[in-house]
Amino acid sequence: MTGRLNSAQPYALGLYRIVVGLLFLCHGAASLFGVLGGAMGTGRTLDAGTWPGWYAAVIQLVGGAFVLLGLGTRVAAFVAAGSMAYAYFKVHQPHALWPMENGGEAAAMFCWALLLLVFTGSGAFGLDRLLAKRSTEQRKPAAEPVAV
Repeated sequence: MTGRLNSAQPYALGLYRIVVGLLFLCHGAASLFGVLGGAMGTGRTLDAGTWPGWYAAVIQLVGGAFVLLGLGTRVAAFVAAGSMAYAYFKVHQPHALWPMENGGEAAAMFCWALLLLVFTGSGAFGLDRLLAKRSTEQRKPAAEPVAV
């Protein structure tokens, strides 16, 4: 049983990455473009250049897209996780200690979910894996002709 679970691990990790990336991307799109309920469910967008919200939304949109696609997953997840740690400790935590009290559940969950991807990589279905496979195929020397 353990062998089957281990063989499915890259696929489960790939699906996990896709879901986390999509949710993170949607969070940024809502804040930047007013879709899906808008910034914090208000239906409005954030004013361009406002600190820290607008910059966080850009990181969410771009980082979420990279994580979703599995392209530069570890770097994108590291930057995104850092932005969520900043959001939790600078925006949410000063209001109360616990995430349930300060509204920081999403920031805490995204931070830890993305941090996991820093250490695991993209798993299956990612462009990282596809590009790595292509580059190793290009590096293989052509078969030398056999002398007869």
